Amino acid sequence: MSSGTNPSVVVIMGGPSAERDVSLSSGRECAAALREAGYVVTEVDAGPDLAVRLTDLKPNVVFNALHGRWGEDGCVQGLLEWLRIPYTHSGVLASAIAMDKEKTKAAFRAAGLPVVTSQLALKSDISARHVMEPPYVVKPYNEGSSVGVYIVQDKANGPPMIDEAMPETLMVEAYAAGRELTTTVMGDRAFTVTDIVTDGWYDYHAKYSVGGSRHVLPADVPGEIFDACMEYALRAHQVLGCRGLSRTDFRWDETRGLDGLILLETNTQPGMTPTSLAPEQAAFVGISFPQLCRWLVEDASCDR
Repeated sequence: MSSGTNPSVVVIMGGPSAERDVSLSSGRECAAALREAGYVVTEVDAGPDLAVRLTDLKPNVVFNALHGRWGEDGCVQGLLEWLRIPYTHSGVLASAIAMDKEKTKAAFRAAGLPVVTSQLALKSDISARHVMEPPYVVKPYNEGSSVGVYIVQDKANGPPMIDEAMPETLMVEAYAAGRELTTTVMGDRAFTVTDIVTDGWYDYHAKYSVGGSRHVLPADVPGEIFDACMEYALRAHQVLGCRGLSRTDFRWDETRGLDGLILLETNTQPGMTPTSLAPEQAAFVGISFPQLCRWLVEDASCDR
């Protein structure tokens, strides 16, 4: 969406998901950047009265800074479609598919993109026996930010003891060894490749705590791997039907060359916090944070 004057923008953030705190941080950063870019901005913590508040505020655009369930799984996108308010990032279908990690892998497999073996299993079965030969990873199939991830090593004596608070159905996937790489896509442009360096697993703390990880960009990898990440990220964006901004995460086992590069997932609502990867990659290619947020507002639409 674009016009001669800056439209009014509501930034929705927070919400009820497990990633509420991250979303609040993203939303505040985006609201500040949009004000710097000249927009009239209202910040809204998304709750059960969201439809009423948006109807009263009548914004020209909603900037979606929600993370996790309800915010990036197609739910709030459907609400915004119903209200006919243009919004940033991906639409209903792309959001729903990308948030479901098993459906994402199915879409990637069908498109010939490399992914690891995975399956859905009941929490009770996962705790009772190895449902897959170790090493493997257990995690929710519809959450992000590495919330609730269990790594079962190849010499584990038994299956993991899953917390009772975890969902009844979980994803089990073969563990992918190697370096953590990521590439952001804006529209039809892949930015660069970042190598994420941590002391251990790239978990919630490593993602969102200052000093939790070190980002090397551009990644010091062979040209073949760099080019493949750029190509695969753009193809993933297109296969899922994303719009706006997305970020695709990879694992690369450098002992296996190109065969060691696999896609982990695509995030349709990349974090927009001070330690987030997408704004950092945008800055690397010359796009400031206010410019990035402005582009997202101008790109906002409804799926008509």
